[in-house]
Amino acid sequence: MKYEMLYVLDPAMSDEAKEAEIAKYENAVKNMNGTVVSVDKWGVKKLAYPIRYKSEGYYVVMAFESEGTVCAELTRLANISSDVMRVMITKAN
Repeated sequence: MKYEMLYVLDPAMSDEAKEAEIAKYENAVKNMNGTVVSVDKWGVKKLAYPIRYKSEGYYVVMAFESEGTVCAELTRLANISSDVMRVMITKAN
């Protein structure tokens, strides 16, 4: 199945920390026999509403193909991380 994962990182993170966080989700997909199709870094954008008293976030969209169980693991990893402000995984056509 094809999926897209949109997540918003804390914009105060250093560039190295952002890259490490992005690589963490790519590696999680690869380790569970999935393939990462693309990673699109949108950069810092204004949020629709404040999250944790912040009005901006660093948006990243990752397209991948995998089993459905990978989605649950990615959501779990994102919810554990204090740097991820929001995460959403949708099925792509």
